[in-house]
Amino acid sequence: MPGGEVMQEADNARAYTEAVRMVLGELDRGAHLPEMPGRGAIADMIGRGLAVVSGLAADLQPAGWRLTGGGVGVDQRRARSLLSQDLDTVEELAQDYDGIFKVQVAGPWTLAASVEKPRGDKILADHGARRDLAQGLAEGLRDHVADVRRRMPRAARLVVQIDEPALPAVMQARIPTASGFGRHRRVDPPEASALLAEVLGAVTAAGAEAWVHSCAAEVPWGLVSGAGATGLLVDLDRVDATAIDHLATHLEGGGALGLGVVPSTDPTSELSDKAVTERVLRWLDMVGFDPEEYAGQLVVTPSCGMAGASTSWARRALGLAGATARHLS
Repeated sequence: MPGGEVMQEADNARAYTEAVRMVLGELDRGAHLPEMPGRGAIADMIGRGLAVVSGLAADLQPAGWRLTGGGVGVDQRRARSLLSQDLDTVEELAQDYDGIFKVQVAGPWTLAASVEKPRGDKILADHGARRDLAQGLAEGLRDHVADVRRRMPRAARLVVQIDEPALPAVMQARIPTASGFGRHRRVDPPEASALLAEVLGAVTAAGAEAWVHSCAAEVPWGLVSGAGATGLLVDLDRVDATAIDHLATHLEGGGALGLGVVPSTDPTSELSDKAVTERVLRWLDMVGFDPEEYAGQLVVTPSCGMAGASTSWARRALGLAGATARHLS
């Protein structure tokens, strides 16, 4: 391996160790496995997802990730190796951690809209291929949950966050074809629910809680909750009147609700935990929920992923989320 690549990997390892320390320090009761997509395609949401998927081989092409007809490609092996290394780091630094611990992975519909079939075009275009992908993700998640549980036996609860930013576009025929001149046909709600339910069911069967996150607009939260998600993670700025009804029903049914109220990138002005707490309380008042009654079901989060945030803001944002959660409880 060239010297420059060795140095870069060492720098990435140090940065990841610092990220884990930051998460454990700021979120002492609700930590998570950090994602650092700046390390390249093998570390971003799609690369992480393909690292978990079982029984399907993939590799990187100029246009992005593509399934291969042969064995596991070198890039998929690198993605799996990096995920294992990251888990090694967490295992080493969180030996005494006994709170809630969360890992995250791209969902079946976001993967289907992002990964190509062996001969081109998205998996989304092929009913059989997208079913195989969902099954492979479900199987891989069973193993992944078992691995995380073995590494963190003292964690009180294990949560698997299924990221589905592409779900609304998949269901509204907004995913472009390979040519860029057309759009893939919409996926009907029964199929969208069925494949999502297969993945969520695998997480639950493995002994973890299945939560779904999307910071997109027009997410069909009723469908997501009905597919078996025990937690919903939303960007509060993108919650419309229809979504409020579904979120309220989910909360009343005993489900967890993550409110994305902390900016995911550096804000232009100072933000206090008091201001964030007041915003959450205003929203709860608007929808008619007593914060004392539902505090145990609420989670405070950044509005979306923090890949574009500075290190200082990432630390501050985690601190604000933790402080707000303590105020609410």
